[in-house]
Amino acid sequence: MKIFVPFISILLLSSCSSIYIPSVPNTPMLTTQGEIAAGAHISLKGNFNFNSAYAVTNHFALLANGATMNNEKDKKDIKHKMIEFGAGYFDTFGPDKNRILEIYAGFGSGKSERVFREFDKDNFLLNTDLQESKYDKKFIQLNYSSKKVDNFRLFGVDFGLNYGTALRMSFVKTNDFFRNGVLQPNEDNIFLEPVFFTRMILSDEVQLQYTSGSNFGLKSRKFLNAGNSVFSVGVVVNLGRLSKYGK
Repeated sequence: MKIFVPFISILLLSSCSSIYIPSVPNTPMLTTQGEIAAGAHISLKGNFNFNSAYAVTNHFALLANGATMNNEKDKKDIKHKMIEFGAGYFDTFGPDKNRILEIYAGFGSGKSERVFREFDKDNFLLNTDLQESKYDKKFIQLNYSSKKVDNFRLFGVDFGLNYGTALRMSFVKTNDFFRNGVLQPNEDNIFLEPVFFTRMILSDEVQLQYTSGSNFGLKSRKFLNAGNSVFSVGVVVNLGRLSKYGK
């Protein structure tokens, strides 16, 4: 619980008030050539993320990520899709080679559709605001993680825990931004996205992951702002890892 509590207050303040909805950063924790990592995560808002990575060599990897969301409420509908690709460097270090450093960069694109409704006191619809936009994205990302540094006891069983953090910088720019059918000026922003994650080891290949974090916009924008945080739970699978690197 000490891991989760510091982030709860930030997460409760998050809302889908921005065109850009950050995805769960890809943190594959790769260790050796031929290793494959895949993860599926979902947030409380219903944002589903899929991350995958493949270690082409002992230090070079390819990434592919995607996200989709369809959140419909009385006063607000949010639909969002995103896909991105990347590549980068990874290495293990430390006395037991149980610490992992990963540096990735990539690009992607997304599409957002938001509907805001205003009602009077008798619940009659007064106004509808439809916002549709596509956006392009570039990112750079630094991951640091440590393997099997602690244990967690649940129902009398000890589970190993892995910890990590990812710092991502995303460069986002809208295109084809329409509001109620009228073309709007495009916006751009730079987001700093620090994320922390904890993994509970279920087996040599499968881990449960809890992810929390936020994003900060370096520019003041009306629609492309830092209105969303990252909070999700998911499952991560690593295949092809050499036994000398542990779980």
